[in-house]
Amino acid sequence: MTEDGSDGSAGNAGAPDRIRSIAVHREDVASALEATLRSDREVVLRVTPPFSGRMRARLHAVDANAGDGSDTSGREGDTPAPIHVDPRELVSEVPPYPEVDETAAAHPDAGVETRRELHAEAVEAWRERVRESVVESVELAVDGDSRAVDVTALG
Repeated sequence: MTEDGSDGSAGNAGAPDRIRSIAVHREDVASALEATLRSDREVVLRVTPPFSGRMRARLHAVDANAGDGSDTSGREGDTPAPIHVDPRELVSEVPPYPEVDETAAAHPDAGVETRRELHAEAVEAWRERVRESVVESVELAVDGDSRAVDVTALG
């Protein structure tokens, strides 16, 4: 259903301005944020057309489809472009990512295997903080305008 209660089968059905909420999986938000912070890749949560009142945003590396003929940069005919949501916008406060060097400095007398385990625990604690701090609404850029939509966190 769309905002006006119709099924979206006529008029501007599938228009991105009809989105009133998006669903994101907490694990996808953590994975996208971790990839964004840990690499030079642009990883987002992507909402793809046809748009409806409630949409699911899925993990997407922006340049992953380069060269396959798919164009996510604009509209093809009357088909709206996918909407990319930066994972930093989906978290109330982005915690600093735990670095290996910080773990080593905090436990200088620990063996290599112990440091690995401690670092893995620190990363999992970071991911849990991210999963717990998914926001309740986010601003989406739609055709040059910005509008707030509700966020439903899954998982």
